[in-house]
Amino acid sequence: MTQLSLFDSEDLYEFPKDLLEFREFFLSKEEADLLKDKLLHSTRWEQRTQKMYDKTVITPRLTAWYGDTKSYDSADNNTTVRNEWTPELYALKERIEKEFGYQFNGVLLNLYRDNNDSVAWHRDKENRYGKRPVIASISLGQTRNFDFRKKDHHQSKYSLPLPNGSLLIMKGDLQEHWEHRIAKSTIPMKERINLTFRLIKVL
Repeated sequence: MTQLSLFDSEDLYEFPKDLLEFREFFLSKEEADLLKDKLLHSTRWEQRTQKMYDKTVITPRLTAWYGDTKSYDSADNNTTVRNEWTPELYALKERIEKEFGYQFNGVLLNLYRDNNDSVAWHRDKENRYGKRPVIASISLGQTRNFDFRKKDHHQSKYSLPLPNGSLLIMKGDLQEHWEHRIAKSTIPMKERINLTFRLIKVL
């Protein structure tokens, strides 16, 4: 398991293998670049809103949902309309399933347009994901840091750069005890597309 660097420290922390799997070069640069370019220009991106501290704010990224289920209902009761699987996304789903032995029925796409786009600290812990969800996350384009912290101990923070073509699988009790985010940056950045393959249970 690749080690994650501690915030503001030269020490290293090896994340438990039962919580994370990381493949830095799951897709070749050529595969990743081609897929990013196609998704960037052909996806029906949506800008959503969410509730934060009793206020409705615009989500600082664009999203799209592809999959078997009719819609993707978020924790804040927003609904993203389902798009039919594209051949590229379905083939990628099958490739991950075959290699790692997991099963997925949808993928949520996030487009971070520049360094101002982000996702706040959160856990993917909802009934529709099941008790110990497995989420396979593929990064395309700009490298962004994926930050982790203990749910009840925010001083324990770790960061993993996710480069173009990398695959990160979150599993086990990660969503129970850890939060994660993609933070804004003061450094100018280009587009990054994140594909999170999920198994949505019908409730």
